[in-house]
Amino acid sequence: MPSANANRDGRTEPAIAADTAGPSPAPAAPAKLPAWGRGQRGEAGIWRILCLCEIGNFATLRRHLGRPRADALVQDVATQIIDLCPDIRIVTAGRALIEIAFERDSPEAGAADIDRLRTAFLKPLDLDGEPYTLHLHFGIAASPSDDSDEVRLTEAAESALEQARGQGKAVMLDLSRADLAFDKLTLMRELPRAIAKGEMFLQYQPKVHVRRQEIASAEALIRWQHPQRGLILPGDFISVAEEAGEIGALTIWTLRQVIADQKRLAADGYDLTLFLNISGMLLADAHFVAEACEIVTSSGAKLGFEITETAVIRDPDSAIRHLQTFADIGVQLAIDDYGAGLSSLAYLKQLPARELKIDKMFVLQLTSSNRDPLIVRSTIDLAHALEMEVTAEGVETPSALALLSVMGCDMVQGYLISRPLGFDAFRNFLAEDAARATSGESPSSFIRPESFWKRA
Repeated sequence: MPSANANRDGRTEPAIAADTAGPSPAPAAPAKLPAWGRGQRGEAGIWRILCLCEIGNFATLRRHLGRPRADALVQDVATQIIDLCPDIRIVTAGRALIEIAFERDSPEAGAADIDRLRTAFLKPLDLDGEPYTLHLHFGIAASPSDDSDEVRLTEAAESALEQARGQGKAVMLDLSRADLAFDKLTLMRELPRAIAKGEMFLQYQPKVHVRRQEIASAEALIRWQHPQRGLILPGDFISVAEEAGEIGALTIWTLRQVIADQKRLAADGYDLTLFLNISGMLLADAHFVAEACEIVTSSGAKLGFEITETAVIRDPDSAIRHLQTFADIGVQLAIDDYGAGLSSLAYLKQLPARELKIDKMFVLQLTSSNRDPLIVRSTIDLAHALEMEVTAEGVETPSALALLSVMGCDMVQGYLISRPLGFDAFRNFLAEDAARATSGESPSSFIRPESFWKRA
């Protein structure tokens, strides 16, 4: 039986990849949470395990089986799980979702049991004489028995299931890890306080114009310095802010801070355009757009907004209208992560954007792939035909920079130039570049060895 492994993020990921399932029905009473066994909680060395098992291809199976038979499918799976592990507690939480609860002496032991279940479900399931393959997703949370917060355990299992859907394998989250930021419910509660108490801060990553060899602008990147958890990166809290309805307040805070920083830089002699990211949810929010426009108009600062094309696709009419409103008051618009999603020329030609940013997934392997250079070159030509400048993200090597220069890329951003820097460090970076340019030396951005920023 495959063993469980701990990855760099602290998650224990069993060697499970989601697959198939088993026999006959036995109804289970629905419940919000499984009832934990008496005598287990509080015992030393005991871990509580909660697993959410989801039939990922339920919609497809329902079309083949018909609704009545498909609705009984989750009970078939539940019955087989009970037959395989009689000591677990199980409830059906929906037509395609099962909650499995049990105790073990370690998270690894719990992962191994889930892996044993997964292995048993690899063969197609016989339904009325015909074989059907079930694609199962497993999201698992493990908590020491003295941690009685069942809401937090459920939140972790839901987060693990969400990750499992995307990764195609089971994911386990260990709640004993204080540095993990998967506890969405707690983060939702803490976000308003964090904004009010100044726990948020910005870092800036410069963008360099290739032909002019000078810093043309910079991207503002928000961070959260939590008093207990330490540094929390945007990937862990932006989606939480969206779900909690706090993304508007967070973005307005960011906008005001970027304006203040842009004015300080201009006073230093570096009148750069500073870009900040705008969530797709806000592009359809007329109240946010009006407030942001009022703030920008009264500030006089040189600002840019980075938006993803997928954000526009959510509600294209509102998004394009509001983006035009931003463009009309002088905000520069950049299309971020181009190529990472389902890029649509139908929307691209309608956007009032002046810059297109090629996603780093194409740039990181630019000199080692046969196809990526073709994609990057064609994207650069397309953007230029639409009268947009092109920025390549994720530039980490001089060879990638040289190739992008030959292809006609306008600007580059990445660790070869600089990692994201705190505001004071960014000011020093600009001063150093200016001093080198004044003395006739090459800009510092281009003479540092590629290992420099990786070490930093």
